[in-house]
Amino acid sequence: MVGSALPAEWKDLIRSAGHEVSWRRGEVLIREGETPDRVVLLERGLVKITAASTNGFTSVLAIRGPGELIGELSCVDGETRSATATAMASVSGVALAAPRFITLMEAHGGFALAVLRFVAVRLRESDIGRSDLGALPTVARTALVLARLSQNYGSPVPGSVGGAARRLAVNQQELAGAVGASRESVVRVLRELTERRLIVVSRGQILVHDPAALTVWPDTA
Repeated sequence: MVGSALPAEWKDLIRSAGHEVSWRRGEVLIREGETPDRVVLLERGLVKITAASTNGFTSVLAIRGPGELIGELSCVDGETRSATATAMASVSGVALAAPRFITLMEAHGGFALAVLRFVAVRLRESDIGRSDLGALPTVARTALVLARLSQNYGSPVPGSVGGAARRLAVNQQELAGAVGASRESVVRVLRELTERRLIVVSRGQILVHDPAALTVWPDTA
């Protein structure tokens, strides 16, 4: 579970008031520029959060997984969606209409506080992430982003040494968007990581043998 997952009691509240929805890989859950109509509690699968810039480049702002809310900010302030959420694989969750979401926050102070804390943790994580990554070259930035994504959202690999290995359902283009670099630059880094046997790249997936080792690479390479 990542730091920004909602506590169990409030996830249960959302489940009781919402309805189950599922999406296939590539389907859009919420779209940038649209009027906010619902929040979604993710239950299974990963979602990438992207935003389009004026020059046409699409940036991957974050990846979200089980236990996390998406779409809550625009439902609170009533502004149009600031980003698009797209299923990276099969995704299921609970959709809760925006008016019902607001009603629950007004009726349950504890729930409103949990949502506020949830948003605060995500903003703090985002600020720290930008600070850490801002001054790093593409090589180190790619390794650190891959380490964090695999630690937070990767699936454990049975039989791996010390149980450290994680399999991450992300393709090279999505990783490049998260790193903020060209696909070609990220592919070169992945090739080097593969040669050093730190990762294994396959179609739509990256197996990371030891995410912790990537947080200090290439200093210890």
